[in-house]
Amino acid sequence: MNAQTLAKRAYSQSARSTQTPRRTEYELIAQVTHRIKAAAEAGPMSYPKLVEALSDNQRLWTALAVDVADKDNELPQDLRARIFYLAEFVQQHTGKVLAKKARITPLLEINAAILRGLGSNRRNE
Repeated sequence: MNAQTLAKRAYSQSARSTQTPRRTEYELIAQVTHRIKAAAEAGPMSYPKLVEALSDNQRLWTALAVDVADKDNELPQDLRARIFYLAEFVQQHTGKVLAKKARITPLLEINAAILRGLGSNRRNE
């Protein structure tokens, strides 16, 4: 490993450690949303990548549900309830998408709405 690689790795670790939880959430949701969209647009040959991206999206929403269910979560109760409902919807709808009984669009729209909300709050950090 050369000095440039070590410096790059050290810098990226430092940048991550100063990142806010909201920024981390934004980046994770953006990444998984991009992967879902790219796999869906690539056609039937990319179905395994779509399944993987949808699975990651489910895990992400499970983590969000666990977080908002925590009694110590500082978000307003109404917002916590809405996020929990969305997590349940994502789980159910993903199963329908994988069974080819529903379209992927609602999942992308939900993630995009969350990104808009996180993005507007990022300006206030």
